[in-house]
Amino acid sequence: MREVLLLKNGEIVLKGLNRPTFESILVGNIKRRLESLGASTLTRAQSAMFIEPQNDDYDIDEALSRLQKIFGLAAVSRAAVVEKDMQIIKETAASYLHETLEGVSSFKVDAKRSDKKFAFTSPQICTDVGAYLLDEFSNLHVDVHNPEVIISVEIRDFGAYIHGNAMPGAGGMPVGSNGRAAVLISGGIDSPVAAYMLAKRGVTINAIHFESPPYTSERARLKVMELLKIVSEYSGRVVCHVVPFTRIQEEIRKNCPEELFTVIMRRFMMKVACEIAKKRGCQALITGESIGQVASQTIEAISCTEEASSLPVFRPLIGMDKEEIIHIARKIGTFETSIQPYEDCCTVFTPRHPRTKPELKFLLAAESAFDFAPLLEEAVANAELVDIKPIF
Repeated sequence: MREVLLLKNGEIVLKGLNRPTFESILVGNIKRRLESLGASTLTRAQSAMFIEPQNDDYDIDEALSRLQKIFGLAAVSRAAVVEKDMQIIKETAASYLHETLEGVSSFKVDAKRSDKKFAFTSPQICTDVGAYLLDEFSNLHVDVHNPEVIISVEIRDFGAYIHGNAMPGAGGMPVGSNGRAAVLISGGIDSPVAAYMLAKRGVTINAIHFESPPYTSERARLKVMELLKIVSEYSGRVVCHVVPFTRIQEEIRKNCPEELFTVIMRRFMMKVACEIAKKRGCQALITGESIGQVASQTIEAISCTEEASSLPVFRPLIGMDKEEIIHIARKIGTFETSIQPYEDCCTVFTPRHPRTKPELKFLLAAESAFDFAPLLEEAVANAELVDIKPIF
């Protein structure tokens, strides 16, 4: 008996003639994610892939943990591989899943026979394996509707694969299959979730962070870098540009009406972000905006902010409420870091009474009171590049 990791492809199985392209990107992502664990071989077969460790000390549990964070996979599981012999299959199911079966009371067998030369049909495999297990485990009964464990037997070209309940994969599309975009990342809850959501759709993530020393601290920057490390476990490597924004904010405060400060600030962030994003080959920006969450996220304010961008702006959280966003943040592990109490530049110089329904003509008039162009160019030129790689 050999033990392998069985991976089920997700959405890419629906692709047509360009499916091999998506699969090749997914295979590359898998190999990069697992290479530090040691030697293994990866075999493709229809809508599945198999990873077989090449040494005895290969950490399969760590491999499973990493694989669950790779976008493009629907499910992952440990599986035993044996000869396509019914007696061996039955005995292996009992021995390989012994600990699991002793801890439950209900099960069912699910069989798939891609090798049609195998003498037993899928229903016959289910019946024979199920009867054998009922004889071996007195605590078990069959429940085809709501079993505690599903025992899968897959008859493929290279052998019979046996495994228990599969673990869910990350779903989505392989990162790198759908272009590149830059996320405007703060230290809050929303923007790391927005980055995760777009990475899940196959987008390669870059990041842009605005800081305003001395109003923001080094701890605030480190908090953002930690958030990006967590996101990178799903998205892969992230290049972050840290933009010095103090002078721009101070000039806005001196020259612009207080109630328009936040929207004007966000417009200038968009202008700077677009220039940096284009230099990185990004085709869009990503923000964590959600309709009505704060004063700068009304439809009117978002429209005025968007006007300043020369790139499309993706807002994957736009229709979510805060609890939905927090739920995802907890799932991916960013929430506890996001709630650390270090201010970001968006909270600096917050107006007492922000305009919730700004009009573009008044914003443009306010911005024209001072020549901001040199400051914007300076911010782009002085952005510091930080290379964020996954924690493992």
